[in-house]
Formats: sequence, structure tokens, C-alpha cells
Amino acid sequence: MPSITALRLVRSLPLLVFLLLGGCSSVSYYDQLVEGQLQLLRARQPVAEVIADPTRSPRLRQLLVHSQQARTFASRELHLPDNRSYRLYADLGRPYVVWNVFATGEFSLDPVTHCFPIAGCVAYRGYYSVGGARGAAALQRQAGQDVYISGVEAYSTLGWFDDPILSSMLNWGDERLATLIFHELAHQRFYVKDDSEFNESFATFVEQEGTRQWRAARGLPAESLSQSRQRDQFTRLVLDTREQLKQLYSQSLSAEQMRQGKALAFETLRRQYRTLRDTQWAGDKRYDAWINAPLNNAKLLPFGLYDQWVPAFERLFKQVGRDWSAFYVAVERLGKLPIAERKAALERLSRTD
Repeated sequence: MPSITALRLVRSLPLLVFLLLGGCSSVSYYDQLVEGQLQLLRARQPVAEVIADPTRSPRLRQLLVHSQQARTFASRELHLPDNRSYRLYADLGRPYVVWNVFATGEFSLDPVTHCFPIAGCVAYRGYYSVGGARGAAALQRQAGQDVYISGVEAYSTLGWFDDPILSSMLNWGDERLATLIFHELAHQRFYVKDDSEFNESFATFVEQEGTRQWRAARGLPAESLSQSRQRDQFTRLVLDTREQLKQLYSQSLSAEQMRQGKALAFETLRRQYRTLRDTQWAGDKRYDAWINAPLNNAKLLPFGLYDQWVPAFERLFKQVGRDWSAFYVAVERLGKLPIAERKAALERLSRTD
């Protein structure tokens, strides 16, 4: 998800494991979570067996060879958990493992949250079938909410199970597969209940820095500056639009005035994107599909989740001398702070030069 993969939007959001859930969900929702997770567990098999099986696709076997090199690198060099996760493989037979449904009020950027005993409160609900996600989204739209459905390639069970490499993780090549492994293992390394922005920004930083080090270890050049710049510029456009909408919704206006201002904000975003694409990106259309599809408040939610505190974690990593062990100690210290103090500390880090 444009390539939203390029934006890191199709990512590891759901932590939807039946052991993490309680009576907070409807019976039907709970049932599909249980069945979906059980199907995934039953489909697992050791990666080594798949690689050794000559009847399996050569491309699959080669991707899995690369995945195990990245998996070893993750534990040895990035100090991420060393366990059986991502040393197993599961063929799902579908493009995504789950579909997340995000929702907000018509004039709000606050997500409709869903709370579970161990995973805490998260800004989405996940479904193991696209039909289930669409049905839930339809009901929320009928209730007047803004809704967005996002396919997800992978998720973490926070160490409750040995998470497999999923067939849905293989669609974008070996480097994307490595980044997903780094991201998901970061969730296993540290997770703060009820703070999706902290968790996803932390995992995104580990993914990005880990990928830089992984490329360097293989003698590959760093990510193209033009690609990195485009991603950052596009993300900034979306985050700026979020701020404009936040200011709009804080005003004492009629519903019709709010709708007009909201439509104007999204049209301005599209116009600014087209100008940026045509004047600075040589017409690169990688984000056209995302920007030209319907826009609403809920569609902007993943940007805040994944990007808000990444600069803070970047600066924290530099402050500890780019030492992974020291970095995780510092992250855990932050995570133990009361949420208001934690956000204040992240704000200070974000402003540090």
C-alpha cells in the first residue's frame, strides 16, 4: 500500500492472536480470529524443508535462502530475538494474511480503537478474509464513520508463537522480505501496551536502519537518495494534510462547512502531489494509485502510526553511539515512562539536532 509497500503502510499492524483476546470482541469476530490463526499455525513447515524440496518453485526456494541469511543477520548484528520465528514457512494461498479496518469519525483524526488484554488498544480491527473486512467496513460507513481497509503482509504474535514467513511476504523480493523480518522481530524485542505510535515507529526505525546495515553487509549501495527523498516528501505532504484537518476539526463550524473544508484539504493534497511528481520526480507515478483513490480521515491513520517518532528513534540511536544493545536499553527506559512523559521525551528527541 502507491506502492504502499514503499510507504511502509502495508505492514505488521495486527497482533490478532486468539490468546491475546478476551470478551471484548463479538463471538463471530473472535471465531474468525481463532480459526484464522489456527489455519496459519497448521500451515507452518520448516524453511529448510521447503528449500530442500525440488518440487517447490525455484523462486520460492531462492527467496527463502535469502530470508534465512537476513534472519541470521537480524539476531547476530541487530541483536533481535534468536528463536524459531521466521525459520518456518506458511503458504496462505491469498495476497495478504489479514485485512485491517481503520475507522475515524467524519470530523476526527482519532482512530476508533479496539482493546485486548495483552496487545492493548490498537487503532484497527483485523480480519482473515477480505469479505469479513468489507462487511465490517460497510457497517461502520453506515454509522457515518470514515473507513479504510488495508491489506497486511505480516504480523507479530509478540513471541507467543513461532511466527512463520508467510507467502504474502514474498511478493516484493528478497530485500522487502528482509525488512519485514526486521520489523516483526523488533515487535518481539520490545512492545508497549496501548501505544501503537511508539511501537510502530520503533519497529519502523529498526527496519530502516537494519536494512541500511544489511545492504552494507552485502556490499550493496545505500537506498537511492531519490527514492528516499520521494518517500519522505510524500509522507510529509500527508502529515501536513493531517495537521490542516486537525485544525479544521477544532473549529466551531457547521457540518457542511467542515465537509467543504475537508474536501478542499484533500484536493490540495492531490494538487501538491502532482506538482511535486511532475517538477521534482521526473513524473514518477509510484504513488498515483494511492492519491487518486478516495481519500478520508481513516486512510491517513497509518502515516501517523508508522512515521511520527522515527526521527526520535534515529537520534536516540546516534546518542548511544549506534550500539544496538545500548539502544534497546534506552528504548525500554522510554517505554516504561508514563505515556505523557514518554511522548514529551520523544518530542524532545525529535527536536534535537
